[in-house]
Amino acid sequence: MFAVYASAPNAEKPLESLVVGERPDPEVPDGWVRVAVKAASLNMHDLWTLRGVGIKPEQFPMILGCDGAGVLDDGSEVVLHAVVNAPGWQGDDTLDPKRTLLTEKHQGTFADYVIVPKRNVIPKPAGLSFSEAATMGTAWLTAYRMLFVKSGLRPGQTMLVQGASGGVSTALIQLGRAAGFRVWVTGRSEEKRALATGLGAHQAFESGARLPERVDAVFETVGKATWSHSVKSLKPGGIIVVSGSTSGPDAHAELQRVFFLQLRIAGSTMGTRDELADLLSYVDLQGIKPQIGQELPFERAEEGFKSMFEGDTAGKIVFTK
Repeated sequence: MFAVYASAPNAEKPLESLVVGERPDPEVPDGWVRVAVKAASLNMHDLWTLRGVGIKPEQFPMILGCDGAGVLDDGSEVVLHAVVNAPGWQGDDTLDPKRTLLTEKHQGTFADYVIVPKRNVIPKPAGLSFSEAATMGTAWLTAYRMLFVKSGLRPGQTMLVQGASGGVSTALIQLGRAAGFRVWVTGRSEEKRALATGLGAHQAFESGARLPERVDAVFETVGKATWSHSVKSLKPGGIIVVSGSTSGPDAHAELQRVFFLQLRIAGSTMGTRDELADLLSYVDLQGIKPQIGQELPFERAEEGFKSMFEGDTAGKIVFTK
């Protein structure tokens, strides 16, 4: 079958390991289902896989793609949940110590077909296209959990999103605006800040700019480059919710400010199957349409990977059949 895959780990030049070609058709074990992929979205996780992060060398070649939407053999239209739990696990999907994401152990969604456990497919709302639904399982689910499960924010409070144009950031802007929060955003360029305000941000500021007042919560996916600004932007007792560190993980902790102002820091990773189902219902009820910055056929996947590698994003990058 057709597939977009990583041939081998390449830490220094990840795009050189990207292959658009053919892979064997998957076998479907008991308890699993086959999904004909109609659309799938690109995530930073795919670049990490190309680099060999979070995956053993013997797992290559690995079909890329953490999430997507497609059709079961019986014709049902579904959205994929990317967190695969250990058999018998009960409780929060994200706390299973043996959990994996698609592309870490099991082959991913950038192919004609993907196989997943039966519980990992959720009915696709009719109001979402396959391309829109394909953005939900990783970036939007991450944003939903950060905002509604981890932050403790109440409508009317102020949130700051560090970085204006990535998949998680644009999801946070759209979800936060719909939920009644005051949404502030930082962005490196005028174009990225304009994108954020177009999606519903109340104000957009240059990266590192002094804000008009301190905020109740900061949402971090950037890491080292923005961490100090995040800590300094919080009200006493405020919270930083962290789900990534694209600019590097080893930021200065600023511990004196953290303890003196009683700041809270919460990590957040992906989300549960139930949270994804709730997210799909929420965006359908609210009529929210995810920001898709680039939509390409799978055959042109290399263009999308290059855009993400260079930081040239304006929302989600989606590949379609």
